[in-house]
Amino acid sequence: MLARTSTFFINPAAGIFFLMGDYKTAKFIKCGHLYHSMYVEKRKKEAVTKYYLVHSYREKGSVQKIRKYLGQNLTKEDLAKNAEEAKKQILELIKEINTDVFLFTLTKKQVQVLNKYDKKIKIAHLNKKQWQEFEGNFVYNTNAIEGSTVQFGEVKELLEQGKPPKNYEEIETKGVAKALEYIKTTKEDLSLELIQKIHEICFRGSKGFAGKFRDANVAVMNSQGQVIHAGVRKEHLFTALKEFIDWHKKNKNKFKPLVLAAIIHDQFEHIHPFQDGNGRVGRLLLNFILIKHRYPPINILLADRAEYYFTLHEYSKNGNLKPTLEFLIKQYKKSLKGAHKTQ
Repeated sequence: MLARTSTFFINPAAGIFFLMGDYKTAKFIKCGHLYHSMYVEKRKKEAVTKYYLVHSYREKGSVQKIRKYLGQNLTKEDLAKNAEEAKKQILELIKEINTDVFLFTLTKKQVQVLNKYDKKIKIAHLNKKQWQEFEGNFVYNTNAIEGSTVQFGEVKELLEQGKPPKNYEEIETKGVAKALEYIKTTKEDLSLELIQKIHEICFRGSKGFAGKFRDANVAVMNSQGQVIHAGVRKEHLFTALKEFIDWHKKNKNKFKPLVLAAIIHDQFEHIHPFQDGNGRVGRLLLNFILIKHRYPPINILLADRAEYYFTLHEYSKNGNLKPTLEFLIKQYKKSLKGAHKTQ
C-alpha cells in the first residue's frame, strides 16, 4: 500500500515531490490537451521501503501512469539523485508516446482520433476541365477573402483569355494563379525557400517585399481597429519558422494528409511571417500539402469567411484544431460538388 508521508520537495525546479497521503491529491498541471503530474510514491512493507517516480496525466477524465522504480531504503540524497535520473528517462519516454503540435500536445490516441477525420472526405481526382474550373474559383475566393475587388467574371477573363492586368489587384490575380500552378507541379518538399517562392510568385510586381520575410511586427485587426491576432514577434520569427519546418520533417508521417494540411495552414497563419499576403500563402500551403499527397485541393469560399476566421482563432487562442478540420471537410464537399458539375 502507499504509505502516508510528509510533504517536502526533492527538487523544486524539477517539480518532484512527496505527497501528503493518497497520491490522488497530486496537483495536475495543464500541458496542451493533457494534465500532468510527477511525484514520488513511497511503499512500505515491514522493514522495506520502496520508492517509485510516477508520471501521471489526465485525459478526458482518464488517468494514465508511467512508473519508474527508484530503489529501497534510500537516503534522502540517493532518492533525489535516482528521482532526477528517472525523470529524464520518463520525459524521453513521453516524447515517444506524445506528439507536440506547436501550441498543444497530443497523445497517440488523440492523433488517431484526429486522423479519423480523413475518412469523412471523398478522394476524387480532378480532370483538366475540373482543374481549370477550380483554379478560377480558388483565385477569385482567396483574393476576395483579403479584400480584392476583382470580380469572378474578370478573373476568368484574366486567366482564360489572357487579358493583361491593369492594376495591382489584377497583377495579384495572375500571380496567385501562377503560384497555384507552381504548387501543383513542384517536386520540392516544404521549406522556407518554398514558402518564400510562393509569396514571390503571388506578389511579384505588386508588393516591393515579395518573397521576403518581415522585419517588423504585424497584427490583424477587425473593422473596429481591435487586434484579433498578432503574429510572432520579429525577434522570434526565425526560430518559429525553423521549428515550423523541423516539425513537418519529424511529424509528417504521423498524420493523415487532411490533418497535416490543417496543422501546417493554421500554424503558418499563427506565425504570420510576411508583412502582407499571409492568408493567400497559407491557403496555397494548405493545398500544397494536399496535392503532394495526391488529395484534391480545397477552395475556401468568400461566403464562409467568418467561419474560417473563427477556426483560425480557435487554433491560435485555444489550441483547438477540430473546428478547422470540420470546416475543411465542409469546404471539400462544396469544392467537389462544383467539380462534378463540370464533368
